[in-house]
Amino acid sequence: MRNSQQEIDERSNLIRNNQFELLLFRLGEAPGTDQRELYGINVFKVREILEMPHVVPVVGADPNVLGVADIRGQVIPVIDLAARVGCKPRHGHRILMVTEFQRTTQGFAVEEVDDIARLDWKQVLSAEASAVGGDITSIARLDGDSSGRLVQVLDVEQILRDVLPQHASEVNPETIGPTLRLPEGSVILAADDSAVARTLIEQGLAALGAAVLMTKTGKEAWERLETIHKDAVSKGQTAHDRVALVLTDLEMPEMDGFTLTRNIKSDVRFRSIPVVIHSSLSGSTNEQHVSRVGADAYVAKFVAEELAETLRRVLRGGPRNDPQHAMALSA
Repeated sequence: MRNSQQEIDERSNLIRNNQFELLLFRLGEAPGTDQRELYGINVFKVREILEMPHVVPVVGADPNVLGVADIRGQVIPVIDLAARVGCKPRHGHRILMVTEFQRTTQGFAVEEVDDIARLDWKQVLSAEASAVGGDITSIARLDGDSSGRLVQVLDVEQILRDVLPQHASEVNPETIGPTLRLPEGSVILAADDSAVARTLIEQGLAALGAAVLMTKTGKEAWERLETIHKDAVSKGQTAHDRVALVLTDLEMPEMDGFTLTRNIKSDVRFRSIPVVIHSSLSGSTNEQHVSRVGADAYVAKFVAEELAETLRRVLRGGPRNDPQHAMALSA
């Protein structure tokens, strides 16, 4: 078995190369066809894979919840992914994927686990850009070209929010605390590929009195930064005069949050801008990687009060008049 250091080293290599690993699985036949489409979830959200255990039905549960299961002394909800996306399992629910996501643990019942694929984020396209909606956040091309097999990457944030609403976080203006103090005329540039996450972020920042420029991928956020820089320089300013802070998810099509952060912190034009990583991927290993790519802070999704406090702390601690400010003016 791999030890912890080996896992950290392997993961570091993936991050440096804008790569990740996707666990592939099947849910059954799509409505009206005999097609068994491939679905995917980031390997680092999956704690373990088991043969389907005994599941106890729960009265009044969502129709997409099979019930609860006792996994090593922890009782977790079991979600019927096939029912959620409208598939019919040919051989029933045979596998349980136990996942850790947004500080919660839950099981996803699937028909079959297929493989683990190592991909470059450039092979992943936004579902919205591909005119695909619903519970799909992105589409991955396994072979890296137009002839490769396609994998639908599930929007787990949306699914959990709909199926387990009692676990969903909300923005409460009464508890979120004092407003943020942004320099006049500046915004927070945010990047997240999940529609539900973008909505929560926008609501939270609105409650904090902060203007937000929302993007859907790391690549889009990077391109907006470059455009902002060009316009700012033409007026004798820097990008940091326009962007007070960058708030980014980790898992995003085309360019992930690690790569976006590393690009920002290695570029003289942008490195003075604070970067906060806001992700459903939690744990000490992720926090180590956040530090290695130069992010100023990490906060797990989604507790509005914790996000607000992290943003306040980073904005208080980020000096505007650093040596790079003058250099960026002429870059």
